[in-house]
Amino acid sequence: MRISSTQFKTTMALTLQQSQGTMSDLIIKMGSGKKLLRPSDDPIASLRLLRLERDEAALAQYRENISTLNSRLSTDEALLDGMKSDTQAARDLLVWAADGNNSLDDLAAMATSLESLRDSLLYSANSKDGDGRYRFSGTATGTAAMLFDETAAPGTRYSFGGNENLQEVLVGDGVKQPANTTLSEMADLLNALDKAVDSIKNPVPGADVSAGLRDALGQVDAGLEAITGKMARIGGAQNTLSVMDQNHENVSLANQGVVGELGSLDYASAYLELNTWTMALQASQKAYGKISSLTLFDVV
Repeated sequence: MRISSTQFKTTMALTLQQSQGTMSDLIIKMGSGKKLLRPSDDPIASLRLLRLERDEAALAQYRENISTLNSRLSTDEALLDGMKSDTQAARDLLVWAADGNNSLDDLAAMATSLESLRDSLLYSANSKDGDGRYRFSGTATGTAAMLFDETAAPGTRYSFGGNENLQEVLVGDGVKQPANTTLSEMADLLNALDKAVDSIKNPVPGADVSAGLRDALGQVDAGLEAITGKMARIGGAQNTLSVMDQNHENVSLANQGVVGELGSLDYASAYLELNTWTMALQASQKAYGKISSLTLFDVV
């Protein structure tokens, strides 16, 4: 079979060009640390990497949501803990006031303390987050959780201004976690303290103040139980979030291992391959040079 000089030169040029292209790709891979420069290098591996990248993005979002939610729940828990302490202090005062053996000065001092605790509970219940939204109003975050009507009679002046709806956050594939706590029960507690303070400061002649204080004590106990229950639910939610976050981390580590196997370059193999191609290219160039220099006089 005869090969013309033009065919030979064209074939050699293509061969050298392909070799140089392969070497260039290897050098780029070694510089980036990536095994695949383009999907066509390995379509199946490229598709798996694309799916893994999508999974990793979702996991990162879930973990960010969990971190934000944990922070919010911790703040809510701290506020509820303060309310629990105030409610317990109010309960102790009511027990003392209902004794029936207190002087008028003692009762006046207790009333002042109960007022302070009532106002502290109101302030905590109407706490806002960093964006100015009420924390304990359900989804009605633009409305205060506890409303106060100064024109109403003592014991009826406080009402719940929010709703019981939950703000849910996506923390896993199809898994949502409530992000808020509502305080509808706080209205009864505040009204009970408000009425107790009024009964002490403005006693009705002939009325049994102690009996009224014992009634208030029942409402305070109910409020204390509600607050404690909400704190327990927050603790349970935090435990759940901790487990989910650990699971997400484990999955992410596994994904990163697979990404490394599919997409990370084996430098030792790449170096050997580059060295092989370099020697082959040099040999081809040398052979091409010798063949190109031949003339008819060399074989006559």
